[in-house]
Amino acid sequence: MYRCFEAMEELIAIVEEARSVPMSANCVVPREAVRELLADLREALPIELDDAQDVLDERDSLIDNARESADTMVTTAEQDSQAMMAQARAESDRMLSEAKSRADRMVDEATAHAASIQQNAADEAQRLQHSAQREHEAVTGRARSEAARVIEAGNANYEKSVSDGIAEQQRLVSEAEVVIAAKSEADRIVDSAYAESDRLRGECDVYVDEKLAGFEEVLTGTLRSVNRGRQQLRTGAAMHDYVEYPHQYEQGPRAAAPMAG
Repeated sequence: MYRCFEAMEELIAIVEEARSVPMSANCVVPREAVRELLADLREALPIELDDAQDVLDERDSLIDNARESADTMVTTAEQDSQAMMAQARAESDRMLSEAKSRADRMVDEATAHAASIQQNAADEAQRLQHSAQREHEAVTGRARSEAARVIEAGNANYEKSVSDGIAEQQRLVSEAEVVIAAKSEADRIVDSAYAESDRLRGECDVYVDEKLAGFEEVLTGTLRSVNRGRQQLRTGAAMHDYVEYPHQYEQGPRAAAPMAG
C-alpha cells in the first residue's frame, strides 16, 4: 500500500518537474521512469486491493462475531438477572417469613410475660389486702383489750376509792368531834375517785382513738397502693411501686408496740 503512494508521489513530481512544450499545455516526461512507476502501481494495486478486501471481509466477520457475542452477553445477562431476581425474591420471602415468625414469637412471649406480671400483681394485692385485714383485726383486738384493761383498772380504782371513802366516812362519823371534817374528806375522796375514773377513761379513749387513727392511716396507704397497682395493670405500665408498702407497714406496728405496753 505504501508503494502505491510512493509511485503516485513520484509520478506527480515527474509531471510537475517536466519541461513544458512551447505553445501548448503539454509537457515532456521521461518515458522509462513513468513506465516503471506505472508497472509498480500495476503490481502493487492487486495485492493492496486483496488486502483491503480481506480487511473488509474480516470487518464484516468481526462485526457479526461482535453482534453474536453481544446478543449472547445480553441473553446471558438477562438470564442472570432473572435468576438473581428470583433468588432475591426467594431470599426476601424467606427473610419476611422468618421476621414474621420472630415477631409472632416475641408477641407471644410479651403476652405471656404481661399475664405473669398481672397475675403476680393480683396475688401481691390480695396478699396485702389479707395482711392489712389481719393487722386491722390484731390492732383492733389489742385496742379493745387495752381499753377493757384500762376501764377495768379505772373501775377497780374507783370502787377502791369509794370503799376507802365510805370506810373513812363511817370511821369519822363514829367520832362526833370530827363529823364535819370526815364528811368533807369523804366528799373529797369521792370526787377524787370520780376525777381519777374520768381521767383514766379519757386516757383510754385517747389511746384507742390513736390506735384506730394509726390503723386508718395504714389501711388508707394499703388501699391507695392497691388502687395504684390495679391502675398500672390496666395501663400496662407494670411498675410495682406499691410493693414498697410492706416495709413501711412492718415498721408501723413495731413503732406502735411501745405504746401498747
